[in-house]
Amino acid sequence: MRNFLWALCLLPVVLAAQEKAVLSGYVKDATTGEDLIGASIAVDNPKTGTVTNVYGFYSLFLPEGTYEIDFQYIGYQRVRKQVVLKGDQSLDVELQPITTQLEAAEVTAEKIDANVKSIEMSVAKLDVKEIEKVPQLLGETDIIRTLTLLPGVSTVGEGSNGFNVRGGGADQNLILLDEAPVYNSSHLFGFFSIFNADAVKDVKLYKGGIPAQYGGRLSSVVDVRQKEGNTKNFAAQGGIGLLSSRLLVEGPIVKDEASFMVAARRSYADVFLALSSDPAINQNTLYFYDLNTKLNWRVGEKDRLFLSGYFGRDVFGIDNLFGFDWGNGTGSLRWNHLFSKKLFANFTAIYSDYTYSIGSDDEENENSNFNLLSRIQDFHLEGEFNYYINPDNRIDFGFEAIYYRFSPGRVEAGFLEDPLELEKEYALEPSLYISQELKLGQRTTVQYGLRYSSFYKLGAKTVYQYANPELPLTEEVIDSTVYGRGEVVAGFDGLQGLEPRLAINYLINENVSLKASYNRTRQYIQLISNTTTPTPVDLYRPAGEYIQPATVNQVALGYFQNFNDNMYEASVEVYYKDLDNIVDYRDGADLIFNENIETEILRGGIGRAYGLEFLLRKRTGRLTGWLGYTLSRSERKLDGPSAAQDINLGDWYLANFDKPHDFSLVANYALTKKWDIGGIFVYQTGRPFTLPEGKYQFEEFTIPIYTKRNNGRITDYYRVDVSATYSPERKPNKRFYSSWSFGIYNLLARRNAYSIFFQPVANGQDITEAQENSFYDTQAVRLAIFGTMIPSVTWNFNF
Repeated sequence: MRNFLWALCLLPVVLAAQEKAVLSGYVKDATTGEDLIGASIAVDNPKTGTVTNVYGFYSLFLPEGTYEIDFQYIGYQRVRKQVVLKGDQSLDVELQPITTQLEAAEVTAEKIDANVKSIEMSVAKLDVKEIEKVPQLLGETDIIRTLTLLPGVSTVGEGSNGFNVRGGGADQNLILLDEAPVYNSSHLFGFFSIFNADAVKDVKLYKGGIPAQYGGRLSSVVDVRQKEGNTKNFAAQGGIGLLSSRLLVEGPIVKDEASFMVAARRSYADVFLALSSDPAINQNTLYFYDLNTKLNWRVGEKDRLFLSGYFGRDVFGIDNLFGFDWGNGTGSLRWNHLFSKKLFANFTAIYSDYTYSIGSDDEENENSNFNLLSRIQDFHLEGEFNYYINPDNRIDFGFEAIYYRFSPGRVEAGFLEDPLELEKEYALEPSLYISQELKLGQRTTVQYGLRYSSFYKLGAKTVYQYANPELPLTEEVIDSTVYGRGEVVAGFDGLQGLEPRLAINYLINENVSLKASYNRTRQYIQLISNTTTPTPVDLYRPAGEYIQPATVNQVALGYFQNFNDNMYEASVEVYYKDLDNIVDYRDGADLIFNENIETEILRGGIGRAYGLEFLLRKRTGRLTGWLGYTLSRSERKLDGPSAAQDINLGDWYLANFDKPHDFSLVANYALTKKWDIGGIFVYQTGRPFTLPEGKYQFEEFTIPIYTKRNNGRITDYYRVDVSATYSPERKPNKRFYSSWSFGIYNLLARRNAYSIFFQPVANGQDITEAQENSFYDTQAVRLAIFGTMIPSVTWNFNF
C-alpha cells in the first residue's frame, strides 16, 4: 500500500518528465531573408532531425529539455544553437552564405548526408550558384540545359524544344514555376530555356518516386521556385552578354516583413539585324523577353502572402512574308498559414496561359494575309497541409482542382469574309492526395501515399460518330451529338484514378543506404505532334470520347553511398516504366488546323522504358561537379484496327528520343579567389530516325518507300565546352561588385547531326541541273545545327 501511495505521488513528476513540446520556425538566408528549402536541422541527443519544407518551415516534436541543434545548408556556414525547450517555442535561424569556393573548401562542417538518409530517390536538386558555373551556350545560364547533363535526362538534339526523362515524351514533364504549370519551357525554338537564373531560388527534378502531391504527367516534375525578394536591403544584379541582357531589382517594402522582386531579360538579335544594309536581313525580326515578378508579405507570425508572375514571349519574322510568336504567362497567389506549431498549410490560386500565332502581313497583297492563333488556359485552386506528428512521423495531404480551356485554332485571313475557328474544348481535373513519412527504428524510413484524380471533358462540344469508331475517318462521319455548355462529354472517375505512391529507405550504415520506390501517375492531356521534337505550334488535346488518359507504372531500386566525410556522393539506380494508352500519329497524318484530330492518330498504344543510371557528385571544395552515365531503352507499340494501320508492322519500335548511352562529365575548379574554370564533356548515342527501305519513280518524281519506323540512327553526338569566370576582389564596404564570364561552346567544332533527310539527285548532279528522263538517285543529307566553336563573354554585376 505504501509503495502504491509513493507511486501516486511520483506520477505527476514522471508525467512532467515525459512532457513534450514543439520547436518550429523558419531557416533563412542572413543576407537576403530568403527562405532556405531543404535546410537540415539535426539534434544530437536524442539523435533526430528534420528538413525545411518548400517555404523554409520546420517543426520538431521533442521532450522538454536542453538541446544542441545544428542548422545546415549546402553553401552556407553551419549554425549551432543551444535551445532550452520549455513548452512550445518558435526559433527562426539565419545562415550566412559562403562567399567563395575556396571558403567552401575550408568549411568542413558543411557536409550534408541527405543523399544517403533522405527518403527521396530519383531526385536531383540544383543550386543556382552551381548552375552558373556550368559552361553554357552564348553565356546564357540555362536551367533546363543543365538538367540534361544529369543521368536519365536528355534531349533529341541541339535546338530542340523540351527534354526527355527516363524514356518519356517532352509533354510528359510537369514544369512548375511557383506552382504554376508552364507549357513551353523554351526560347528560340529550344536553344534556351525561359527561366532567368537571376530570378530563380531553387530547382528540383523528380524522375521517379514522385510524391503524392504531384500529378497530371507521366515522366517527371520540375519544381522551380522564384526568389521572394530581399527583405533586408535594396539590391540589384544583372548581366550584359552577346545574346541578351538582364536586370533584377529587389528590396524590402517593409524591412523583414514585406519585399518585392522584379527581373527582366531581353535578347537583341533584332537590333543587330536592323543594322545590316541588306534588305533581306534588316527586315527580319528575332528576339525573346522574360519578366519575372514577386511580392512577399509576412502578415504576422502565422500568415504569409506571395504574389508571383511570369510573362515571356518569342517573336520571329521574315520581312513581311512570315511571322511567328509564342509565349507563356502565369500568375500565382499563395497564402501560408500556421494553424498550429504542428500544422502548416498553403493555399494557392493559379492562372496559366500559353498562346502562339503564325501568319503573314503583306502590305502589297492584303488578300494573302492570314493569322492562325491557338491558346491553352488553365485555372487552379489547391491546398496543401503538412502535419508534423513528431520528428519520425509526418502526414501531408491536400486537394487540387484544374479547369482547362483549349482554343485549338482561329484563322483570320484577307481572303476570308469571316474567321474560321475550331471548336473550343473545356475540361475539369479534380484530385485529392494523402501521404505519410514514417521512420521505423533507426534504419528504415517509409513514405506511402495515395492520390486520386478524375477528369471530365465538358461542353459546349460537338462529338462526331464514325462508321468504324476504332478507325475514325473524316469521310465516314455518320452522326453527331451536340453537348451544351457545362455538360459532361466524357468522364474518367473510376478506380483507374487511384495513383498509389511508395518509397523505402533502408540505412545499412551512416554512409550507405538502399532505396526503392513505386509510383503510378495519370496524364489527361497529351501533346499531338508528328515532329521529332515538339514545336510551339503543337497542340495539347484533352482525354475524351476518343482519347483515353495515359498511365504509367514505374519501379526503381537504388544504392546510395557517401565517401570522405560526405564530400563525395555516389548512386546507382535501375528503373522500369510501363506506359499505357499513349497516342501517336498515323503515317502521313495532317495535324494542322484539324477539327477531327481523332482521324489522324492511333490510340491505345503501350510503351516501355528501362535503364540504369550512375552518378558520382562532389558538391564542396575547390573542385566540384559530377560524372553521370545512363544506359537505357525506350520503345513504343501501337496496333491499328487492321494490319495495314499498324505502326512498324505491329512490332515494337524505338521512341524518337531513345539513346542507349548517355555520358556527361561536368567540372568546376577554383584556381584562386579570383578565377574559376569549368568544363563539360558530353557523349550520347545518336537518336533514331526512319530510313526508307526502297523507292519508285513516277514521272519526274522519286518517291521513297517506308515500312518501318525509326529503323536507323544518326551519328553519335559528343561535345566539349569550357568556361572561365573572373571575379575581382570585392572591396570592403563597397556594395558594387562584378565578374566576367568567358566560354567556348563546342570547343572541338564538331558538326553533330541533328537529323538526316533524303533528296533526289540525277546522275550525280543537283536536281535543278537534271535533264528530262534522267535516272534519279536518292542522297542522304545530314543537318547540323552548329558546325563551329561558339565563343561568349558576359559581364555580370551586383549592387
